Amino acid sequence: MRNEVLHGYLIHHRKYRERSQIVHIFSQEYGRIDGVLRQNSPPQYQPLRLQASGKSELKNFSHLEIQSQPIFFQGDAFFCGFYLNELILRLCPLEEALPQSFLQYASAVQNLQHLNLRAEAEKPLFLKQILRQFEHVLLQELGYAIDFSKDANQNDVLPNAHYQFQLTEGFLPVVSRSSASLQGELILSMQTHIQGGDFSVQQLQCLTKLYRQMITALLGDRPLKSRQLWIQHRQVQN
Repeated sequence: MRNEVLHGYLIHHRKYRERSQIVHIFSQEYGRIDGVLRQNSPPQYQPLRLQASGKSELKNFSHLEIQSQPIFFQGDAFFCGFYLNELILRLCPLEEALPQSFLQYASAVQNLQHLNLRAEAEKPLFLKQILRQFEHVLLQELGYAIDFSKDANQNDVLPNAHYQFQLTEGFLPVVSRSSASLQGELILSMQTHIQGGDFSVQQLQCLTKLYRQMITALLGDRPLKSRQLWIQHRQVQN
């Protein structure tokens, strides 16, 4: 790779030597790509244009330009943006293009900018839509698409039965309901979802529990910092 033009967003950065930064970019062309930037790091959530060179996993970034006016997230929008960036940093492999996830991330950033235009009563549902939409597209593109019609034994999911999801097996039937289980009716509700459309309240209920279990399994014993900070923020507010 030599002076290749990339378009993307800053996901994370940290100090590297006296005048350099190690930056993690979510790019349209290569998905997550890491490199050294010998200038001040740009703000997050703003479209960027830059050049990348190098053969190793850590590229040399240069000629970085910000493509829009400054964007600053506060409150709930800040924590949601932090969560999206942490998912990309933790789950996305290096230099593997994820075009649908990139488009969904750009859409999420745009929607988070408009959060304050929503009535207070509408904000929780609006935020859930943004987060579940991104998780849905990202997990599918990473190879974790789910068949919502069949259980782990390839039998039809039954509306009144209860299931526990296992990442490597799917929906395992369970005898009794628990906090970790999902009712078949909720699982089957996903069959009516149109790709790219909003989720119904029932579908959001299903995906909130399901994707939390999936992401926790994928992360292993290193929980998301953004989720911990979000919980602390909510406790302080209450």
